[in-house]
This record gives sequence, structure tokens and C-alpha cells, in this order.
Amino acid sequence: MNKHSRLKPRFVNPFMKKYFFLLLPFFAAVSDEQTVTYFADTISTENLEKHLSFLASDSLRGRLTGSKEQKIAAVYLAKYFQENGLKAIVAQNTSDSSFFQSFYIKKYFGGQHSIMLNPTNKMSRAKNVIATENVIGFLEGTDKKDEVLVISAHYDHIGTKNGTVFNGADDDGSGTVAMMEMARVFSEAKKQGKSPRRSILFIAFAGEEYGLLGSEYYTEKPVIPLKNTICDLNIDMIGRIDELHANQKNYVYLIGSDKISPELHALSERNNALFTNLKLDYSYNSESHPQQLYYRSDHYNFAKNLIPIIFYFDGEHPDYHQSTDDVDRIDFELLKKRTQLVFYTAWDIANREGTLN
Repeated sequence: MNKHSRLKPRFVNPFMKKYFFLLLPFFAAVSDEQTVTYFADTISTENLEKHLSFLASDSLRGRLTGSKEQKIAAVYLAKYFQENGLKAIVAQNTSDSSFFQSFYIKKYFGGQHSIMLNPTNKMSRAKNVIATENVIGFLEGTDKKDEVLVISAHYDHIGTKNGTVFNGADDDGSGTVAMMEMARVFSEAKKQGKSPRRSILFIAFAGEEYGLLGSEYYTEKPVIPLKNTICDLNIDMIGRIDELHANQKNYVYLIGSDKISPELHALSERNNALFTNLKLDYSYNSESHPQQLYYRSDHYNFAKNLIPIIFYFDGEHPDYHQSTDDVDRIDFELLKKRTQLVFYTAWDIANREGTLN
């Protein structure tokens, strides 16, 4: 360009300038939708199937709480969290931190169980005491990192009966691998400069089949204060289709989303309408429903502490707590889509400006 040339000043229409700034939130929203969709699309049926094929294999013999096979599953989860950049934050007697939150369960005559909050060494070695562990991985947020979203699933099942293995592919292998895949994707987003604003705690609970004991222990002895926990998204059985939806499998049951936070319920509905378009079935949502499902998975220990929750569930099917709950009966495409719904909801919660009221 000739340095002696003179440029005529450009006229800027003040109305155009005004409307440009009014449209900025719209452009930002479109950008956010594109970002979350990009990461949600990386949730993989191949990964879900790979991890479930291990966790629900005969070699893990039903992952009974306290068994050596449950502990193999715990090590598998901890290694996975570490490989995907999650932090170990469970304090130990040494200066180190762990992915394992160890606790003890007392077994009573008649098959009842309870947690032991402060057992002595002698008490913990008693024959009727079961040693087990929750597995916890932490992804630190940015400007709202002191607020924590929990994404949970239980990784234990009911073991074997008379030599027959109960693999628990749906209950709750499906929820466990969904949580694992979301941990990977959120961690990858952080690596790419899209860290969640709030921190996320991924928790695989043990002892659920003995009465929600892993989550009871966690809420009694949380690694992050419950006052900082803004929500629990709990996934327990999302890999199958129940008989009521045999002709319409594009669904998932939601339980508890409206109990504590109307905002959470609206947020969940909005993200489903925007991204996944599943039929959200609230048939089990009533606290007076005969099945009482609001009280029957790990989310309830958060809910009774007035922490907003959503419980994701696929319904009852003939293989529930049967030896036929196997990997080959899982609908992995549907498992992926339901996982994406939880992911979209979690992304919104972790990045929104306000907390849930």
C-alpha cells in the first residue's frame, strides 16, 4: 500500500453496533453447543463394550463386595482414572493420596449389613467384617473449582450362587462404564483447553447391593465437604430395554430430578430436548411408587442430605439379579445415547453461572 494514500474514514452504523453486542450471547451459546456436541460425540460404543466385557466377565465372578474380584475391578478403575489424568485425593496416613476410599462393613446374622464408621484395628479384623473400597477420581475445575459435581455408579454386584456367576452387566456394569467414559471425555476436554468451571468427582461405589453402603460411607466421610457438592448424577442400569418400551426403545427413566431442585429438572429437560431427544419417563419418580426406586440406589444418600440428584435407570427386566445379566444382552448404541444425555447434563451443570436452586 502506498504510504501517502489517504483512507477515508468508514461510517459505522450505530444501530448495527448495538445489535452486534445484543447478538453476542447468541453466538456464544451456539459456540458452547458446538463444543459440548464435539466432545459428546467422542463417547464410544467400542470403549463402553471393552470395559464392560472385562468388568462383567466370568473371571470377575460377579464383583461381590469384599471379594478379591471386586478388588481387581477397583484396581482396574483406579488405573483407568490415573491414565486419564484424574487426581487421587483420598487422604492416607502418609502424605500420599489414593484413589481408594477404604471402609468396613459389618455382616449380621440373617444377611443384614451396616457400615463401620470408626472401627478399631481389632474390630476391623473380625470374621464378620468385610473390607472394601470406593474408587474416586477428581477432575479439578477452573474459576468455580470449589464447587463439585458428583457423577456416580456402583461397581459391585451379587457374586456367585451355587457356582453360577452373576455378572451384573447391566446392574451396574453399564453405569460404571458410562461413568468411566465420561471421565475420559471430560479429561480430554480439559487437555484441549475446555476444562469444566466446576470440579467433577467420579465415584464408583462398592457395597450398593448390601444397602447403599458405599455411598452412605462417602456421605458420612466425604473427601470434599458435602456443602460444596452441588449435585449427584447417579447411573444405575442404563444398558437394557424393559418390556414396557419394547416397541419404543429410545427412552430412559429419570428419578428424583424435581425433588430438591426445580432448576435441575428444567436443565435436564432442556438438554435432552436440545441434544438427545430421548423419551424421559418419570413413571418411577413418585416416592409412593410401589417399587420405591427413589430410595434404592446411591443417589439417595446425597438426596437425604438435600443435594440435588438425578437417577438414570432403564427399568426392570427379567435378567435383573439373574445369571443371565450378561454383556451380550446390552444395547450398546442405546447405552451410548443415554451416557451422552448424562454427559450433556453434567457439562451444563459444571459450566453454568449459578448453582442449582
